[in-house]
Amino acid sequence: MAERQYPARRPATTTGSFLQKLREHAPNSTQLVGLATLVISGGILLLLTGLTLTATVLGLIFFAPLILISSPIWVPVGTLIFITIAGSLSFLGFGVAVVASVSWLYRYFRGSTRRARIEWITREHGSLTRRVK
Repeated sequence: MAERQYPARRPATTTGSFLQKLREHAPNSTQLVGLATLVISGGILLLLTGLTLTATVLGLIFFAPLILISSPIWVPVGTLIFITIAGSLSFLGFGVAVVASVSWLYRYFRGSTRRARIEWITREHGSLTRRVK
């Protein structure tokens, strides 16, 4: 068999090889616009976060004396509001439970349970329901 002759490869220079790989993996314009949007949006959100944190700290510094002086009022008021809201939610929750229980009892004693409905349908449409079951 004849030996094949391959063309001699030139050793690639480091700079040429690097630039070639860089060109192959270069982003297209859509990716660049997406990256720019991401960087700009991230910067704006970071700026807004910093402004919010700064305003919060300054507000606490300026209003701390007022909060400390009026705390004997805030604690009882907060406790009263908490108890009122908790009581209202409990009352409404118990009301929903009572309505559900009474509804179930009504349907149970009236006989409109699932089994009763299936039996009624079986009586009315006898052969059809036997095939479906």
